[in-house]
Amino acid sequence: MNREMELLIFGHAGEKMLVFPTRGGRFYEYENMRMVETLRGKIEAGELQLFCIDGIDPESFYCFWAHPSGRIQRHIQYEEYILNEVFPLMNAKNPHPVVVAHGCSLGAFQAANIAFRHPHLFRKVVAFSGRYDLTLNVEHFRDLFDGYYSEEIYFNTPTHFLPGLGCEDRLRHLREMEVVLTVGQEDPFRGNNEQFSDILRGKGVRHEMHLWQDRAHQGYYWRRMAGVYI
Repeated sequence: MNREMELLIFGHAGEKMLVFPTRGGRFYEYENMRMVETLRGKIEAGELQLFCIDGIDPESFYCFWAHPSGRIQRHIQYEEYILNEVFPLMNAKNPHPVVVAHGCSLGAFQAANIAFRHPHLFRKVVAFSGRYDLTLNVEHFRDLFDGYYSEEIYFNTPTHFLPGLGCEDRLRHLREMEVVLTVGQEDPFRGNNEQFSDILRGKGVRHEMHLWQDRAHQGYYWRRMAGVYI
């Protein structure tokens, strides 16, 4: 990333959960939303260890002064940072074989995107209130690439690249993953979630998709979801 990056670690053992913040969120957001408190029992029992990483949205998807090609390139650098720096740290601190990708809102996109791009590295995805196509214009949510499209965007949009995925090795790893998606009944990206679920079903990827009442796009709901699905 060409700069220092911060993260927080909670717990000492158990499944390693890579936690992405919401849009514009920082590495301490998950704790501030009281999500860590919700999971305290599993953390203290050594069943779960959280690695809450920092976000870079103002440098990537929401860096609107930059050309869209630069936005996606910065995101790709972010993924490389996770794979080449965060993963070695996680493995050095905890030998447990299970890695879970997790996030809420834009963090759900980040979790699903990296897990479906690199399914051999993850055993589970838990994505709350996600948007899995950043090129959509829905309500006041805009296409984050302003109409620009490229191979890099295609391969970082789960609902675009998954339908064309034919690699049997990657599909095998995907089908071995546990996938949990949640979205509010009134969430503007409910349709995108249902499309994502249909794509996964068509690829033989077993998953759960849960509809929650109302828009369900805030910490109050995400804490309840975490208590049920993590």
